[in-house]
Amino acid sequence: MANTAQSKKRARQADARYAVNKARRSRIRTFLRKVEEAIASGDQAAAAAALKAAQPELARGVTKGVLHKNTVSRKISRLAARVKTTGATA
Repeated sequence: MANTAQSKKRARQADARYAVNKARRSRIRTFLRKVEEAIASGDQAAAAAALKAAQPELARGVTKGVLHKNTVSRKISRLAARVKTTGATA
């Protein structure tokens, strides 16, 4: 339990940051889910549009410290490859 005024404030700040980061992660996951659904539907145009919308959100997650830059880079790369092959298989 926080005892000093400083530790109480830090606890409040940690709770606030946790809430903000949780909301950001949730928003990013929503964008990723939209890309996954578009890929599953087989519509390459929709998948490409969803990926284009998701990329800035992922990049924002990096700048805000929610995700690591290599993680985001890997996710975008793998999704782009899957979007690219979506049209070929359909």
